Amino acid sequence: MKYETDIPAMMAELGARARAAAAELAFADPVAKARALMAAADAVAAREAEILAANEQDMAFGCDKGLSPAMLDRLKLDEARIAGIVAGLRAVAAQPDPVGQVMAEWDMPTGLHIRRVRTPLGVIGVIYESRPNVTADAGALCLKAGNAVILRGGSESFHSSGALHACLVDGLRAAGLPEDAIQRVPTRDRAAVSEMLAMTGVIDVIVPRGGKGLVGLVQREARVPVFAHLEGIVHIYVDRAADPAKALRVVLNAKTRRTGICGAAECLLIHRDIADGLGAELVAALVAAGVRVHADEVLAKLPCTMQATAEDWGREYLDMDIAARVVEDVDAAIVHVRTYGSGHTDAILTEDDAAAARFFERLDSAILMRNASTQFADGGEFGMGAEIGIATGKLHARGPVGAEQLTSFKYLVEGDGTTRA
Repeated sequence: MKYETDIPAMMAELGARARAAAAELAFADPVAKARALMAAADAVAAREAEILAANEQDMAFGCDKGLSPAMLDRLKLDEARIAGIVAGLRAVAAQPDPVGQVMAEWDMPTGLHIRRVRTPLGVIGVIYESRPNVTADAGALCLKAGNAVILRGGSESFHSSGALHACLVDGLRAAGLPEDAIQRVPTRDRAAVSEMLAMTGVIDVIVPRGGKGLVGLVQREARVPVFAHLEGIVHIYVDRAADPAKALRVVLNAKTRRTGICGAAECLLIHRDIADGLGAELVAALVAAGVRVHADEVLAKLPCTMQATAEDWGREYLDMDIAARVVEDVDAAIVHVRTYGSGHTDAILTEDDAAAARFFERLDSAILMRNASTQFADGGEFGMGAEIGIATGKLHARGPVGAEQLTSFKYLVEGDGTTRA
């Protein structure tokens, strides 16, 4: 691109090309879109060594920048994660195409036949930080839903994202679709982000994926609609009717499997009746796994814990830390989650159907779980193939945002010379 030093001009060109591509994608053959994604998956598999080499550059950059171990884990690619990217692309390719799906259909006494059908949003802007797999996930889902996308990855994942983007473009080319359907901002300059947030005539929605700083900036400054969650302050409430074996498995997995993802548990709530029994076992297991437990005055008496401060409630650690508190009952747990939660994902561990029903009914997080690890808060695990993010707002999209959530709808109305009285 010829505008590397003129960011406004560069973004204007990207936008114009994206709008032109979106116009074509709106009626693109579903078979061609699926073919593009399968070809992109093949390209990622074939270029594994090249992608890993690019990721090594990014990992070195991240280390020099002082990224935390959790953030470096988000940035890192290996053979297994590349295999996951390939599988995700193929899974999205195999899904039903949402564009044109009839959502509802009815006849009116006037003689009108009305259909509400899914239609692409248009152009989507995705701004993300260190996770290079977002390049593939976002590109795939936007394409499946008939949208053009402008990707602006973080400076940490610059090389990895570039290598993955090249594979997506290979797929578009192989399927005869416009290569401008998936574009990547080719600069680390942060001015590009400011430009994207103001592109009201071009971008239909912005999706930020990253930490509180990035998401907060986007939500404050964007002049276009935003799908986002600010934080993943995820709670697990262990009820007095919890199964001990299940609780141990789920709590450890929810906290320690990957601490840097938004579905990682950040606060453990324990029913008072089991604080000295199962509660103590859970805290001991977390400590043994290397987790720093920030405990209330009851649990802080247990070995190797630390006293929690007011700042620990409602904190997203994204690390080997968890806040832990004893609560009187399920209602007290609900009050705590309402007070400190972020509306992302919250879970109850119980064999009591009434307690679970109360938890589900009285909380309004985007995702509520029972007897399952919060690490499942992911579009891929929900059968969406991948996700572009988790939306915690209440308009349009909520929870994992897959291809279907990246569509709007329009009404198709048919008559037979029908006139209104």
